[in-house]
Amino acid sequence: QVQLAESGGGLVQAGGSLRLSCEASGRISSTTVLGWHRQAPGKQRELVARIGGGMATYLTNSVEGRFTVSRDNAKNTIFLQMNNLKPEDTAVYYCHADNGVELFWGHGTQVTVSS
Repeated sequence: QVQLAESGGGLVQAGGSLRLSCEASGRISSTTVLGWHRQAPGKQRELVARIGGGMATYLTNSVEGRFTVSRDNAKNTIFLQMNNLKPEDTAVYYCHADNGVELFWGHGTQVTVSS
């Protein structure tokens, strides 16, 4: 099993920055795909960013150019650097891990961007 622990959420003014971290433990390897989803109130959960074991990355269009996803395999940790935050980014951000067989979720960290 995989356990995921997010941290780094908080309240920030529009235009500010936050850095989210997700430490993975358990049955995880450098080939496990790691990423972030977010869910705003009343909306569906959406994929924000993903990074594979080969460091190939994906960012959804709404955050491309503002967010950066990275991982430290030695620490089994994924990061989401969020710059130029907008109120539309307000959501609970969930870390996920995908080993090709199972999908695991963290409990989420709240990001609130005030206008």
